[in-house]
Amino acid sequence: MKKKTIRDIDLKNQRVLLRVDYNVQVENGRIVDDTRLRESLPTINELRRAGACIVICSHRGRPRGGVDESLRNAPVALHLTELLGVPVRTAQDCIGPDAEAQAASLRPGEVLMLENVRFHPEEEANNDEFARALARLGDVFVNDAFGTAHRAHASTVGVTRYLPSVAGLLLEREVDYLTKVTDSPERPFGIVLGGSKVSDKIAILENLTKCADVICIGGAIANTFLKARGIDVADSLVENDGIAGARYIMALAEHRGDIEIVLPSDVVVAFGGAEGALVRTVSVAQVPVNWRILDIGPGTVQNFATALQRCKTVVWNGPMGLFEREPFDRGSMAVARVLGELRSATTVVGGGETVAALRRAHVAERISHVSTGGGASLAMLQGKPLPAVDALLDA
Repeated sequence: MKKKTIRDIDLKNQRVLLRVDYNVQVENGRIVDDTRLRESLPTINELRRAGACIVICSHRGRPRGGVDESLRNAPVALHLTELLGVPVRTAQDCIGPDAEAQAASLRPGEVLMLENVRFHPEEEANNDEFARALARLGDVFVNDAFGTAHRAHASTVGVTRYLPSVAGLLLEREVDYLTKVTDSPERPFGIVLGGSKVSDKIAILENLTKCADVICIGGAIANTFLKARGIDVADSLVENDGIAGARYIMALAEHRGDIEIVLPSDVVVAFGGAEGALVRTVSVAQVPVNWRILDIGPGTVQNFATALQRCKTVVWNGPMGLFEREPFDRGSMAVARVLGELRSATTVVGGGETVAALRRAHVAERISHVSTGGGASLAMLQGKPLPAVDALLDA
């Protein structure tokens, strides 16, 4: 990483304003998935070991600049207390007298969690006065919130104008892995893309086709590629504005001559959409009229597995079907198991539903790097800058 990290500065007796991404779901007062909290522990423990006082800043959900009782950070602080084994205090707000008094009272190794920073509309507006108020809570700013690194908000970019700003260990690891696969992947290099928004994936392909050797395409975006090839996908979701982009990518691959593009050969279809009682697996050439493609079929999974077998680096972003509903989650979990078996390859997976497929297939521990940031990882794969990373001190 070309930015300074917490290893590069003296943190003893320093108040550290630590931005994390604890945007987690809470049900009945308990966190549903604490992965993001656990991924932040190495940074917090290193800050405590170095003798820093830690003021944690995070958002949760989209409260639209007002207080939403269901999105308070108290349940997160309680769970973090259990994970750290030390008390995590909570502040009534993320700025103002109470937050400043509590931050000033911290002793080395102690931890304070601020209230949801998005309760203030000034956060997402990157308001300068709000950023200055946040900066009063620390002597140093540490950004470990990779999931928000593509956003120029007050707590990710604005505060860097007022405090020395460095990366946490999670942010460093995320950027290093994704930089490696986008700038200099070990080849053969495979890409697995799914999801529904073609424009996002076309941008990835435009950025990575220069070094890709295998491109496997599933999910709803595959429908657009199939239609671009003249295949009738019946009532399936198609992004008509993306057909030209799909044709461009396929022409680019054909021009290069050594890229293998693998589209679905068989698909799982339903009559009446996801709620329909009729479900079949058919060839892509035989999708019945008024039926809809909602997942890839087992033959397609096998084709993906064969194509990826020779790869030394594989990146996967986006589910292979309507992952939220059974039985249309099977293709995604099957692809997860395929990646889990690529023991000699560096595998990088990003995106919330994609990561969920790994966990449900019980192969997450076999993946080289599981990204905590869907939007940020997508931006890096597209070759876009990350404002919150750019704002940190250069190494």
